[in-house]
Amino acid sequence: MTTPTADLAAAGVSIWLDDLSRSRITSGNLAGLIESRDVTGVTTNPTIFQSAIGNKNDDSYSAQIADLAGRGASVDETIFELTTDDVRDAADIFRPVFDATDGLDGRVSIEVSPDLAHDTDATIAQAKELWAKVDRPNALIKIPATKAGLPAITAVLAEGISVNVTLIFSLDRYADVIDAYLAGIEQAQANGHDVSKIHSVASFFVSRVDTEVDKRLSAYSDPAAEELKSTAGIANARLAYELFEEVFASERATALTGAGAHVQRPLWASTGVKDPSLPDTLYVTELVAPGTVNTMPEKTLEATFDHGVIAGDTVTGSYVGAHHVFDSLAELGVDFDDVTQVLEDEGVEKFIASWHDLQKTVAEALAQAPETAR
Repeated sequence: MTTPTADLAAAGVSIWLDDLSRSRITSGNLAGLIESRDVTGVTTNPTIFQSAIGNKNDDSYSAQIADLAGRGASVDETIFELTTDDVRDAADIFRPVFDATDGLDGRVSIEVSPDLAHDTDATIAQAKELWAKVDRPNALIKIPATKAGLPAITAVLAEGISVNVTLIFSLDRYADVIDAYLAGIEQAQANGHDVSKIHSVASFFVSRVDTEVDKRLSAYSDPAAEELKSTAGIANARLAYELFEEVFASERATALTGAGAHVQRPLWASTGVKDPSLPDTLYVTELVAPGTVNTMPEKTLEATFDHGVIAGDTVTGSYVGAHHVFDSLAELGVDFDDVTQVLEDEGVEKFIASWHDLQKTVAEALAQAPETAR
């Protein structure tokens, strides 16, 4: 008998877990998910690390924090050590997957500080530091798709560093991201790097789109507005895949892939449903397409394994309907450009808030470390 997660993998979707903690690594849980849930990668973000390190019921980090306190490490130095150690250890667990898939999967992502989201040069510098510190070929450095992030994406790829582009909401910005990727691979090629070793994913956020659009639709009395609820996120992602297919079939892209480069795979992020009235596997079963990644919180992963119905490709034949959703939103007066800008701004702000919470948590832990450690 097969399982829904195995069916999803067979349909060409890589399943990545959107979570990481030291206890998940040391307990064997992460290795178990590879075996039992077909998980082939991990994504992290500042909120995930704040949850892990700030967990009062988990003392996995206390010994290292005490040691770092004894060495006089600053808050940011401590965060850098804790998070890169976790990502390195997770990357080692996933190394067999990385080797078996020739580098396609087995990936573990770590994000540059969200405080740098609007600073190109600082983003480039920290991306290089993270890559060097983790020191694993199956790492991915996450860079947000802000305007300042775009040239950083190109510059980091040009150094031969694999990148996960995060916080993508609009098709226009996604087009910019693909362009930044292609430019980065072209520069890497010119710099003498083996482009077959460079990988990238473009993280397109899904459920947050529905949350914002549905909030705006609630202001309309038109019955059509009610029918459009919970449709924009999936439609937006499906049109992103349409754009992916178009651009990577272009002469510019095929010249690179013909020289050994890889396409930048679309990754569906924010795939846990926010509206409890929706099916809990909605953003999995409706976004099945070959050559994609779906990064899931554990709750969504378990729901998919338990009762997800994987009925093959649910994306490539859906473009007309997806365009119709956006035409209908425009007719009602929903400003989708504003929706995506609000979501990008909020996304950066939320990660900054989580980062600052993490700094506060670590500062308190360093202060409370035993005097003998300092």
